[in-house]
Amino acid sequence: MLSPMKPIDFEVERTISAPIERVFARLADIEGYNDWMTGTGSMLKHTRQTSPGEPRVGTTFEDDTVPGVVPGEIVELEAPHTLVYHWWQRSRSGKLKFEGWPSYRLASVGDDETLVRHRGRLVPYGVWRLGTPIFRWLAVRERTITVDALKESFARDRGAP
Repeated sequence: MLSPMKPIDFEVERTISAPIERVFARLADIEGYNDWMTGTGSMLKHTRQTSPGEPRVGTTFEDDTVPGVVPGEIVELEAPHTLVYHWWQRSRSGKLKFEGWPSYRLASVGDDETLVRHRGRLVPYGVWRLGTPIFRWLAVRERTITVDALKESFARDRGAP
């Protein structure tokens, strides 16, 4: 069995014109991504929460993406500062192909702005690790689209062009 390569790690930062509590709430609202990620060029087509209740550690979801349906869960949640998701993709035979940990660390910048530090971590397994340079590019692109769409969603809320 091939071991995983070194994880692909990167960070994207944006300052968003909205209070930290609102930014955190939007990031934790799994099905809300369907509203603000639409039409962004993301691989995400649709997402849905698969466990009941308010988002918390252990809340599960499924992302319908261009490559297929990807399950995941919230693994860390400390409102309004920290949110970490974990997702995985398996082959038809059940072997792990990829795991990802998109995380958000939020900090207030004054009363009406929030610094979002979005860290991405992706681990390819087996033969998939051979494509690490391409997967790095795709992961950085996808996570940048997400943070930019989040920022734009708040700009639309304010009525900005």
